[in-house]
Amino acid sequence: MITAHKTNLQQEILLNARLHDPYSYLGLHREEGKVLIRIFRPDVANIWVRTAVDFEPMQRIHLEGIFEWRGEFVPAMPYCLRIEAKDTSRIFYETYDAYAFAPQISGHDLHLFNEGKLWQAYRMLGAQSVQNAGIAGIRFAVWAPNAERVSVVGDFNRWDGRTHPMKVHHASGVWELFIPQLPPDSLYKFEIRNRHSGEILIKTDPYANRYEMRPGTAALTSAISNYDWQDAAWMTNRAHWDWLHAPLNIFEIHVGSWKRHPDGRFYTYRELADHLLGYVLEMGYTHIELMPISEHPLDESWGYQTTGYFAVTSRYGSSDDFRFFVDTCHQAGIGVILDWVPAHFPQDTFALARFDGTALYEHEDPRLGFHQDWGTYIFNYGRNEVRSFLLSSAHYWLSEFHLDGLRVDAVASMLYLDYSRKEGEWLANKYGGRENLEAIDFLRELNIMVHDQFPGALTLAEESTAWPGVSRPTYTGGLGFSMKWNMGWMHDTLAYMRQDPVHRRYHQDQLTFSQLYAYTENFVLPFSHDEVVHGKGSLFNKMPGDDWQKFANVRLLLVYQK
Repeated sequence: MITAHKTNLQQEILLNARLHDPYSYLGLHREEGKVLIRIFRPDVANIWVRTAVDFEPMQRIHLEGIFEWRGEFVPAMPYCLRIEAKDTSRIFYETYDAYAFAPQISGHDLHLFNEGKLWQAYRMLGAQSVQNAGIAGIRFAVWAPNAERVSVVGDFNRWDGRTHPMKVHHASGVWELFIPQLPPDSLYKFEIRNRHSGEILIKTDPYANRYEMRPGTAALTSAISNYDWQDAAWMTNRAHWDWLHAPLNIFEIHVGSWKRHPDGRFYTYRELADHLLGYVLEMGYTHIELMPISEHPLDESWGYQTTGYFAVTSRYGSSDDFRFFVDTCHQAGIGVILDWVPAHFPQDTFALARFDGTALYEHEDPRLGFHQDWGTYIFNYGRNEVRSFLLSSAHYWLSEFHLDGLRVDAVASMLYLDYSRKEGEWLANKYGGRENLEAIDFLRELNIMVHDQFPGALTLAEESTAWPGVSRPTYTGGLGFSMKWNMGWMHDTLAYMRQDPVHRRYHQDQLTFSQLYAYTENFVLPFSHDEVVHGKGSLFNKMPGDDWQKFANVRLLLVYQK
């Protein structure tokens, strides 16, 4: 009677989508000397399980779709099911039960993840195409430590959160479930129930490497890439490249607006390789810097409001299309640098914001966790799992796409707790200072990892203050970046060039002042996208005089820059 009562209670919890430990009720069990298999499939009419003799029918014990089979012997594992579809087609097919498979994630990987040391967390979390007990399928895993229940929902289970609840690895907060024979291109999300409030959240996968086309926000399962790289010579030479003394001339572009088809369509990554490389080579550039091509929700943005830290945006093509672009650039002798955004993330409710119903990736206190200027959340760099997430994102882009560097956006906003805040709107660190100690540690760890794991790859800091040692080694107390954008030089030089030539003699200090600090860092001299927005005008429009004089001044400016 106690067992029956417990079973009925678990049945009720399952049907109410609150089953915390699905393996305690679903799958194979031994009960009263018998072997018991229990399946929940509300979308099917009938189920049979393969035994040593034949397919034997399972008994429907609940109208909602709970089926049981009892026998003397354990079927061959993983046990095979024959399904009769519930719809009018009444088709039959064979599959396997997700709860016939043991979890795969190792305790070692979970330990590294919780320590903030798992640099390849994208191989553990997310949706992985794997084999389990010899059966191909997708292993889903997500970090949601404050959840009562997490389920995989998608077009394959009618987005029903009761159907595929996941198993939690308790100490780590990571949930896992292997779903056999799930095809590529299946749409999915995670349905999360917060254990304190009972709030239900439908979240996209933070570690997904592919998403559906906007405005949809679901992730897509994808097959393993078989792209055949042809850039071995470039990668070998890069590892021995003396980047500190070699010429570096970078062309920054936004893929979505550099060039479009006459009908307004974006150029794909492959089309971009055909149309962009000739121009870059002709103009004498050594590298292309792409404004963020990680997944983001809004076409009108430049991509700095990232929602997919491991996914090439689907606007311009597939991951292999992007690999083709990078590969083609390398074969032509051009490096590729990516703008990467670890400073903040948007409030979109389908993504990272309050992921499991709590401030998981961000801070709970808005004085630490909210950017007032941009309306975005600040990462909690003191949380180990967040460091694993961000370090893995950097590792993913450099490893999977052979990128030659990361330009790290908004570093200044990461370094200062009082960045763009008034008195009383920020919290001091443990020493009473305004330095973000956790962010400093993260940036040092990032640069150590990149320079160790990817010889010849660059890290460039967009850092606009006088913070010392941005591009100095971490063992001397620096942040460890390869180079730093010289924002002061840019502002002073543009202010000087705006002057009518007859007045420039009175502003020579704007050209000479940068020499006072020019050798304190490994500087890059930028004229970036930030200088043409918000009414600032193009380089041409900043110049005084008529059109001929404007063009002459632009030529002079670019020659001076080089």
